[in-house]
Amino acid sequence: MGRGKIEIKRIENSTNRQVTFAKRKNGLLKKAREISILCDADVSVVMFSEAGNMTEYSSSPLIEQLARYQKESGKTLWDVKHERLSAEIDRVRKENSNLQIEIRHLKGEDLKPLSPQELHALENALEDGYACPRAKIKEHHRKLKKNGRLLEEENKRLSFTYQQQQNKWNMGAM
Repeated sequence: MGRGKIEIKRIENSTNRQVTFAKRKNGLLKKAREISILCDADVSVVMFSEAGNMTEYSSSPLIEQLARYQKESGKTLWDVKHERLSAEIDRVRKENSNLQIEIRHLKGEDLKPLSPQELHALENALEDGYACPRAKIKEHHRKLKKNGRLLEEENKRLSFTYQQQQNKWNMGAM
């Protein structure tokens, strides 16, 4: 026996509405996955519940699908501000990539493609980078030497005081 048709209208009881949303949401996501697999289609579904919770499914990167939708439909999904943010993200990614390459060069990796001028600049950067730690090490070494001298002097003073006490006790014992 088949199900009866229901009238499509807002469900007034909030509990029933939540239950229906959860069941139908899961069914819709299942169907989206199935059509994506069976028909090799790009499918994206984004839902927001009454409480504002987001549920999404995308068979390929959503941003790519949105860009494709915008191109195919001619509708603008994001404004110039978003385009600038996207460009800024691309710039930061490229800068990050360049910095990772520079770090590898500083570690002595991937040096073959560098020209002699670039190698010289790298050498200068490394020497400048060593200057500060070297200065700190020298300062620390100087402080250790000074503390060593102070400890030696204190040791001599205590030894002298100990010898004097020994002499007094030896004289008093006689």
